[in-house]
Amino acid sequence: MVDWDAQVVRGREAVRAQAWTEAYEAFGAADAERPVDSADLELFAEAADMLGRCADAVALLRRAYTAYAGAGAVGRALRCAYWLCKALAWGGEFAQSGAWLARARRLAATEPGCPECGYLGLLEAELHFRAGEHAQMLDAVRRLPDPTPGGDADLAAGTTMTRGLALVSNGETTAGLAELDDAMVAVAEGALSARCTGMVYCVVIGACQELQELRRAQEWSDALAEWCAAQPDFTGAYRGLCRVHRVTLLQLGGAWPDAVREARLACAQLTAGYGEGAAGGAFYQLAELHRLRGDHRDAEEAYRATLTHGWDTQPGLALLWQSQSRGEAARAAIRRALAETGETGRRVRLLAAAVEIFLAGVEGEGAGADGGGGAQAEIPEGSGAALVREAVVAAEELRAVADAHGAVALRGMAAQAWGAVRLAEGAASEALPVLREAGRVWRELDVPYEAARVGVLVGLSCRVLGDEGSAGLELEAARQVFERLGAGPDAVRVRRLMNDGTPPPPPPSPLSPRELEVVRLIARGRTNHAIAEELVLSEKTVARHVSNILAKLDVPSRTAAAAYAYEHGLVDRDPSA
Repeated sequence: MVDWDAQVVRGREAVRAQAWTEAYEAFGAADAERPVDSADLELFAEAADMLGRCADAVALLRRAYTAYAGAGAVGRALRCAYWLCKALAWGGEFAQSGAWLARARRLAATEPGCPECGYLGLLEAELHFRAGEHAQMLDAVRRLPDPTPGGDADLAAGTTMTRGLALVSNGETTAGLAELDDAMVAVAEGALSARCTGMVYCVVIGACQELQELRRAQEWSDALAEWCAAQPDFTGAYRGLCRVHRVTLLQLGGAWPDAVREARLACAQLTAGYGEGAAGGAFYQLAELHRLRGDHRDAEEAYRATLTHGWDTQPGLALLWQSQSRGEAARAAIRRALAETGETGRRVRLLAAAVEIFLAGVEGEGAGADGGGGAQAEIPEGSGAALVREAVVAAEELRAVADAHGAVALRGMAAQAWGAVRLAEGAASEALPVLREAGRVWRELDVPYEAARVGVLVGLSCRVLGDEGSAGLELEAARQVFERLGAGPDAVRVRRLMNDGTPPPPPPSPLSPRELEVVRLIARGRTNHAIAEELVLSEKTVARHVSNILAKLDVPSRTAAAAYAYEHGLVDRDPSA
């Protein structure tokens, strides 16, 4: 016989302690004996939500909504409707989410002065945001009532957060960031429910990353990591989305193996039935890491998954095509993306990629020379000149955005793009100080990959100015960073550019970066099952990689593949490895 009262008390205490499994089990035991009341149904639903049990959370919120509505508690019913609509959307059930929103609107019409009507306004604003209707989103936010002092803390924080996101999306960056910071104050005070806390963290970190506010994003990401660590059984959709944001920061910081692992975990978590709407972002980050490491086949697969889950693949896919010598396709894609994108945060990434893609279409490395005097050399007419002009337009817009918004990383992006353009125009002496400023920014922000890319441009500028000694030093420093990070294509390009009379490097391995990971683990005695667990892959995928490895190396067995790995220095001979 279940002690109903004791289980309910245990469930409430577990929610306060953020012990979600215990809370779920306690409320479940009590509810099986006798239905718990509406307030406890909300807590039960929150525990289910935090554990990633979407279907259970939806069913519990429906019960709570119906009970509250039947008792005339309109405000509490609307609060349940808000989280219900979001849970359905996270599960990909957008039609049902819309139907429940319509039902909640009808209920709200019976008590128009109810403060919790604001929850429906938040859902309306979110629908506009999801559709890319940023002006309409801002209009919807401006119609929201000011939160009641001492009222619903989740509603107040959600209103502030949504207002900040709307302002940022409409180019009012300073005001928007101030609102987002204000929402984070509520998080820091610990006054919000756990699911609202997770939502605010994810939205704020995502907005900061879009705006290249990397210091803000890192600060809040560190706080989020501590919050997640305090509740190890938190596996809900926001945990997966938080992983996506963490991947971006790990990639920028140069921790690429960790970033790949987190990206794979995020993809797996967000495609498990709860969080499908955000899965595209996880696949895009995974695709970007594969692209940077030169694993083009896996990058293409991840970009396809990105598109399947409703996310745009640009600018990453255009950059991949450029690296595959498909320049015409890359340029067409980036022009199309720029033409249809007005939102500032996303546009800056497109502009930076556009400069790179357009200049890659100009024949020769560092086209032009200024003879050390700084005067711009004449650019011959033709397709190369037209591409340089397109790059200039993109770089100028990027500089204007950086000047208007002031984020340090934006200044680094703009300086890097402008320095590359000036070098292509033949003004190497004018490019150098701009590029050195870009390098300083990236080093200050601890973004080694971009700092090394700037170093390549500095080296090419020095070469144009006749300073081959300095050029060699800059290129060698960049090469070392690229090889440490695993940025294979960049490392190969820099070795070619160096051309300093040293013996040519050994031919690259015939294996892809993913296959190299697998063969290293084979050499350490791992089974397919163990490899699959370590790399977060299916055993079928591992088996395919093993088959490809044996074929590419022309060896008959795993033992022979392991011997190849040792002979070619792919794995240390440390028995403890």
